[in-house]
Amino acid sequence: MKFASLLRAAALSTAVAVLPLTTAAFAQVEGNASPEFARLYAVYQRIKASYVEPVEDEVLFRGAIDGMLASLDPHSGYLDGSALQRLETMIDGNYQGLGISIQMDDGAVKVVSPFRGSPADQAGIKAGDFITHIDGRLIYGLEIDEAVQQMRGPAGTSVNLTLFRAGRDEPVEVTVTRGVIELEPVTSELKDGAIGHISVNEFSADVGRDVATAIATLRREAGGRLNGLVLDLRRNPGGSLDEAVALSDLFLSQGQIVSQRGRSSRDTIYYDAETVYRGDALQGTPMIVLIDEGSASASEIVAGALQDHNRALIMGERSFGKGSVQTLLPLGRDSALKLTTARYFTPSGRSVQEGGINPDIRVPQLSDPDAERRQRYALRESDLRGHLVNELGREDESLERDRNDDPRFQLTAAQLEEQGIEDFQLDYALRTLRRTSATMARR
Repeated sequence: MKFASLLRAAALSTAVAVLPLTTAAFAQVEGNASPEFARLYAVYQRIKASYVEPVEDEVLFRGAIDGMLASLDPHSGYLDGSALQRLETMIDGNYQGLGISIQMDDGAVKVVSPFRGSPADQAGIKAGDFITHIDGRLIYGLEIDEAVQQMRGPAGTSVNLTLFRAGRDEPVEVTVTRGVIELEPVTSELKDGAIGHISVNEFSADVGRDVATAIATLRREAGGRLNGLVLDLRRNPGGSLDEAVALSDLFLSQGQIVSQRGRSSRDTIYYDAETVYRGDALQGTPMIVLIDEGSASASEIVAGALQDHNRALIMGERSFGKGSVQTLLPLGRDSALKLTTARYFTPSGRSVQEGGINPDIRVPQLSDPDAERRQRYALRESDLRGHLVNELGREDESLERDRNDDPRFQLTAAQLEEQGIEDFQLDYALRTLRRTSATMARR
């Protein structure tokens, strides 16, 4: 495995070496161990001596490690073997399969997000769907690696999935044809009225530079001048902190972007806007950032920075609410610890942990006929078992489910389809920027 290159690609900031635990290591510290460690060793001995079947040390130690990490928070974990290979695959950005990000939720496979344009996206799989059956076989209780293995396969082959979707009384059956998944972190398109639309799908290497290139391309296509930009961070689960800073820096001339605070003062880092891009790459052109419940971590850093500096209007749905930083700590040649080491804060000192980023204008995704009911069951950080509590305090009502009671947003998906609107949130953002551009032109 290309473990060293994997660590570099993930932009890791800390590396420590830890020897693997062995029975001999336990024996060496038994005499002067803390009461808690001695109790752990006593349990280990009882299991080895009295369990109904022989148990390998590797099974017991792995269970102990997983248990320790699970007691901390939902984002810390132990990675080895196939788990590290999945991370490497995601960084390489090329594999054959469905194109979805999944996680385990109490033994069930839950879709975090389908990648834009992937076979899963085209088949209509949505964030929040539970996959209950693969080719008619119940998969509840599988390990995540087993579920991933069953869904991946050669491009051109098909798999039948049974989904449970909030808002639907009956299971949803979909057939997905696997394809070659080429992850594109940044895509762009020039819309009517010289409005640019840039989607950032993940914060992998060089995202800041790729967005700068996309802006230059859109400006040329627009004849030298853009009238507005929609920066689309919907369904973006995050990624590199450095790339979130680079992307924010692209639109800010000065000031703080984000701060990272850990247990000790040496873990506190402030990231400020620099002159890498010679100030605001858009030179004040009106800008809207689209977010939703799938916008997490690095996406929230960007949205929070641009919101606090009044550089962009934030539009869409409340974001996921992941305000913590994870560091990958190698434990040897083929294993690593993903550990929560810090929290981050927006320039005004806000922590988005639990509560997320609230949009300046809430715009529901009316193009999705199940959107309103799915919002009631949308998975956010505050729903995860063992999540970190927002240490600055959040009022309970700020974490309540968003409600769609604005008279402007009472259109049905069928009515929007008749008008040729496939993405209501994007359409609303584009119309807002066109009105802004027309108003500025009349001045």
